Amino acid sequence: MNILLVISRAIDRLSETVGQAVKWLVLAAVLISAGNAVVRYAFNRSSNAWLEIQWYLFAAVFLLCAGYTLMRNEHVRIDVVAGRLSARAQAWIDLVGSLLFLLPMSVIIGILAWPLVADSFERGEISGDAGGLLRWPVKVLIPLGFALLALQGMSELIKRIAFLAGRIPDPAARQHAHAGEPPESERM
Repeated sequence: MNILLVISRAIDRLSETVGQAVKWLVLAAVLISAGNAVVRYAFNRSSNAWLEIQWYLFAAVFLLCAGYTLMRNEHVRIDVVAGRLSARAQAWIDLVGSLLFLLPMSVIIGILAWPLVADSFERGEISGDAGGLLRWPVKVLIPLGFALLALQGMSELIKRIAFLAGRIPDPAARQHAHAGEPPESERM
């Protein structure tokens, strides 16, 4: 179990590093959007490339930060029932959900995306819009993002198993503390 926890911490560091780096793409997208708007309205000029780069940056943020979001426990959840359960029951739900849904879905999407990326690269696929960009760079984000999500899913799985085995404290409580919320033990 100790080796798995070391692997989990390494995956968490990777997710944290990617999340901290990729968040700057939001600023880049905002600056490009603002610059494009100024040029369009002030000089009556525009390019589809500027619009597409904004979409590419948004895709990068969304796909590459999915694992980071999972690690921080800030992903979308339906806590109507699970929120009322004990930490152990929630850990079991996370464990089963990861094994049955998150990991298989991430691996399948990642694998199925590679032929699309390869085809786009081989054909030199370009956007159909005038002045559009190459498509393969944004398509490569799909398998890369889902690989990062699968890795983080494995890290979360390891942490839930370690928690259920009594080896570590509740990882979800620590994740709430990251988000500025008190741990579950301190909430009323």
